[in-house]
Amino acid sequence: MRSATRVLFAFVFLSLGAGLAAAASTESYSQVAFEAAQRAGKPILIDVTAPWCSTCRAQAPVLRELVSKPKFKDLQVFTVDFDSEKDALRLLRVQSQSTLIVFQGETEVGRSVGDTGKASIEALLAKGF
Repeated sequence: MRSATRVLFAFVFLSLGAGLAAAASTESYSQVAFEAAQRAGKPILIDVTAPWCSTCRAQAPVLRELVSKPKFKDLQVFTVDFDSEKDALRLLRVQSQSTLIVFQGETEVGRSVGDTGKASIEALLAKGF
């Protein structure tokens, strides 16, 4: 019984590790990091969110699932807090929380506001590649 538990634990641990290795990189927005990712030509997602926003809460699990897919492993995700990062919002021309913006390097290639659909968000993310 103990050996079966160890095998199961090892399987779960390795499976989770494999998923993390394939996941996109996510960090809080900073202008310096964003510009570096742009210069590197990376596919970028800007996720503008607010803790009180019900649409943002609905988007979160969809985004988590999608960015964990191997096809989005090179995606650089920056989260922007709608309430506290007003300079970033001005630079990105964002007027509402639950805004998703996709860049391919320095070029904006797609934007949505209030979208919670898995298929449409996946199509938006794919524009960055």
